Amino acid sequence: MRLLLVEDDRRIAADVERALQAAGYVVETVRNGEEAWFRGDTEDYGAVILDLGLPDMDGLAVLKRWRANGRSMPVLILTARGSWAERVDGIDAGADDYLPKPFRMEELLARLRSIVRRSAGHASSRIVAGDVELDERQMKVTLRGVPVALSPLEYRLIAFLLHHRGRVVSQHELDENVYGHGEDHESNALEVLVGRVRKKLGADLIETRRGFGYLIPETTP
Repeated sequence: MRLLLVEDDRRIAADVERALQAAGYVVETVRNGEEAWFRGDTEDYGAVILDLGLPDMDGLAVLKRWRANGRSMPVLILTARGSWAERVDGIDAGADDYLPKPFRMEELLARLRSIVRRSAGHASSRIVAGDVELDERQMKVTLRGVPVALSPLEYRLIAFLLHHRGRVVSQHELDENVYGHGEDHESNALEVLVGRVRKKLGADLIETRRGFGYLIPETTP
């Protein structure tokens, strides 16, 4: 899943980016409000982690402009501003959750998983499709209860499709959420990756909709 991290503190940004990448996310990091607003307004992200104290434009103003323009991606505010009044302002502006600094990385990841689940309509960190189960908390995929060894790219692919189960996901959207924006790869890399996942998890799990994309149906054999 592709995330936007907006944090002007380089040390914090580097630590969070490493943790997110280790958790299977594709991360794009920006350090000022103007660029954050532009990226969030013109690109599609699975979620945003947004600091409030930003150069050029305050994070709260960025969030308000996104919501005013109809941008609905889940947003986790991450900031040193910890008063209850400021938290209320953030939630009222359209934030999905609020985590004050300093924080534990485990809590950040848990809150991020929660807002992403809610936006996709999932109540649990476990998603089941037929004999396949994804446990986001442990980053584990099982087939009929047996753990399946997946590469990071294979995990990103199956996790994204399961989060959007029942919807046809275009090749372009999968490219950006599996490989990252602008990352070089062969033109048939996604097709090859889907083939590898099918071999490990079952040929019928992922359907190909020619000219449209890929789908894990709501009712999986």
